[in-house]
Amino acid sequence: MSEAALPTELRPLGILWRGPLDSCNYGCGYCPFAKRSSRRAMLDADRVALARFVAWVEGAAEWSLEVLFTPYGEALVWPWYRDALARISHLPHVRRVAIQTNGSAPMGFLAEADRARLALWVSWHPSEVPREAFAAKMAALHREGTRLSVGAVALPENVEAVEALRAELPPGTPMWINAQKPGVRYGPADIERWSRIDPGFALDVRPHATRGKPCDTGDTVISVDGAGTIHRCHFVADVLGNLYDDDLAAILGPRPCPRPRCDCYIGYAHLPALGMRAVYGDDLLARMRPSATPRSA
Repeated sequence: MSEAALPTELRPLGILWRGPLDSCNYGCGYCPFAKRSSRRAMLDADRVALARFVAWVEGAAEWSLEVLFTPYGEALVWPWYRDALARISHLPHVRRVAIQTNGSAPMGFLAEADRARLALWVSWHPSEVPREAFAAKMAALHREGTRLSVGAVALPENVEAVEALRAELPPGTPMWINAQKPGVRYGPADIERWSRIDPGFALDVRPHATRGKPCDTGDTVISVDGAGTIHRCHFVADVLGNLYDDDLAAILGPRPCPRPRCDCYIGYAHLPALGMRAVYGDDLLARMRPSATPRSA
């Protein structure tokens, strides 16, 4: 089905899904999941949880869905994630499906996917893969028509390498930069330099005061874990219900943020005051920023 033929009358909903998976094949020093070995019981539970979620998505034809997989680790090294992404991408009521990944996994599954709806949120980790090899793989994916964004953590010692990566990627590739929090203080010159790579970097550097302010989480976007437990986002512990047991439409609704601040993209992207949905559109969850820049708040 073409983009123009996607359902428009359905209620929109974004879902950030995170299953039991908590292992990674990389050893980045800034990540708590680096080189955490996979355990058979965990993998079995994760595979079952993902299959249950995919079945729910397939049956949720009354919703116009965006889905972002945000695993605690690297998911695409496991075939059940590659199969799930390809499968979901063909559903007529799914506008977008994306996943956070380090890009190290086999990418042949993309040939079976609807590339117009599937996107990769790819992180480059300089300690784990040479820039040239990473850039070459991203360029190959781009030539094949894969929709993706590429980014890195703003470690001062890596700024020249990240600038070089920006120059080597296809010009239309969106790049994002995550501020290292905590641990690095960025001065005005640092922010300006990183912002030349990612115009949205200034939004990531500073925490956003959120207590009592409107946020779309819990209304048009939710966080769901492997058991189906619904939270408004990954950062608020309050349980709203269960995806498989409760009436989802009755759960959703506007509610102010209970946290004092928000400093992670998958949280602050849903603050109406930042206007990021107007800039990113259906690619908000995939972090694929077009040429326009979000406004400051």
